[in-house]
Amino acid sequence: MKSLAICASIALFCTLPATAAESPACAAKRSNIESQISEARARGRSQELRGLQRALNANKANCSDALLAREREERIAKAEREVAERESELREAERKGDKRKIARRADKLGEARSELAEARKPLQQ
Repeated sequence: MKSLAICASIALFCTLPATAAESPACAAKRSNIESQISEARARGRSQELRGLQRALNANKANCSDALLAREREERIAKAEREVAERESELREAERKGDKRKIARRADKLGEARSELAEARKPLQQ
């Protein structure tokens, strides 16, 4: 009887992580991936669909608030580098005085700043 209670306790303990409440940020990310999967299916994009399925599987297996925070910081750092590069390109175009290049570089800088603003948005909770 005592060993039965111990076995039941061990079984319960082993299943707790599987039934623990999921992080709201991970659930939001999974929901986002699932909606992208639906869109990819509707457009018939099989390669994109495979990549999204891998992302969904990784989310289900490994998602944590710490991982999402680290990924967010990496996206922010990458976007900041992109903005700095685009600003440098714009300054160079302005120095040369090429109006067409200035306009293109300004557009690219605007896109990079938009991506940075998107990366800086807080994680969904």
